[in-house]
Amino acid sequence: MDIRRNLPLLMIICFLSQMGGFMILPLFPLFIEEFGLSGWMMGVIFALFYVGKVIGGVPAAALYRKIGGKRALIAMLLLLAVCMGGFAVSSVALVFGLLRLLQGLASTGLTVVVRSIIGDEGNVDNRGLYNGYISSSEGGGMVLGPVISGWLSLHWPLSVPFLLVTVCCLMAVVAAMGMKTAAKPNPVSENVADGHDLSESPTDAKPTQTPADYTVSPVNATPSPIIPSTGLTRRQQLIGYGTVHFLEMSAYAVFLTYFALYAAHIMQWDPFAISLAFTVVGISTLAAAPVAGYLSDRMGDRLLLCMFGMLMIGIEVVVFLSTSSYVLVYVGMLIGGVGGACYMDSFFAHIGDHIPDEGRSSVIGKIVSVAEIGSIVSPLVAALLVERGSLYTVFVFNLLLIAAAIAVQAVMRSRYRSKRV
Repeated sequence: MDIRRNLPLLMIICFLSQMGGFMILPLFPLFIEEFGLSGWMMGVIFALFYVGKVIGGVPAAALYRKIGGKRALIAMLLLLAVCMGGFAVSSVALVFGLLRLLQGLASTGLTVVVRSIIGDEGNVDNRGLYNGYISSSEGGGMVLGPVISGWLSLHWPLSVPFLLVTVCCLMAVVAAMGMKTAAKPNPVSENVADGHDLSESPTDAKPTQTPADYTVSPVNATPSPIIPSTGLTRRQQLIGYGTVHFLEMSAYAVFLTYFALYAAHIMQWDPFAISLAFTVVGISTLAAAPVAGYLSDRMGDRLLLCMFGMLMIGIEVVVFLSTSSYVLVYVGMLIGGVGGACYMDSFFAHIGDHIPDEGRSSVIGKIVSVAEIGSIVSPLVAALLVERGSLYTVFVFNLLLIAAAIAVQAVMRSRYRSKRV
């Protein structure tokens, strides 16, 4: 797969899918409320989306390995299109629940497939930059989606935005169909003693270029349990990466769930000011992600940039806990958006650098699925904290999650650096 040629198409796919997701995010509760569903049933339907996200990572990784990145993308996007079209024409709770489950599965699947493509087809010199372009396109969709759906909801029935998202998904399918998958001859295969044809890899691509001190097993060979460049077993790497992303996604879920409530009740902000805060985060991520990715490639210390990104997210939280000034809080949101870009770009690029080709998509799938458990659990813990304490306590919990993520990354970084000495 020609990553340079396909990168703009991947960006279009991520932009359209993210824009579609954020178009329906604020409208979905209002839409299904029109059908007179009970509060409990609505809660179940909402929860099924996250259940789908939890279980979607591993199957998506297996599908990617089996049929390749292009076909896996098309499958996920078609599934999303079916879900969105189904929402627009359905009125039955059971169908809503099933579609919501499949939507979560496809959403996680897209993340796994796209990040796996970047990890497999990129190299240590450009993975950060390419991940940055992906994060930037997602940020653009996050900014534009709510604006479009908000305008449509003022002039059209609530089903119309869902139909538009269906069209966006089908446009993304067309973009995926345009991706080039012709395999190139692999010079490494000439040196493979067992004669396996690496050009038949399900990623339709040559193996990732790696530094001399990296040991990457051939696709069809038995993976080594320890990667010499890290000194960590595959299990240790999976636990470390999974814990970090679990903590980061937990903190992010708490922020998404409770910032609006905190801003309204503690800071006395109106809905427009709150919406503008989220817009600032999206715009800063859109602008900063390519730069953060470039720095990640040039620094050669991706975990350090991950830690710095998480620190910036922590600063964002500290700022709005300390003041209700619009200017200062928006500056904090700007810093947090840059921090999120630094973390996401460097995190997945780091995995691409240190996980061998044949196991990379599987590891990414497991990490993404585990992290989504945090998106379910952390808001529940925060809800208990609200009952026993206050909204302020929720964001103290948020800061503890961020600090724990930084600590785990610091331990992993020390292991990598000690091994290289």
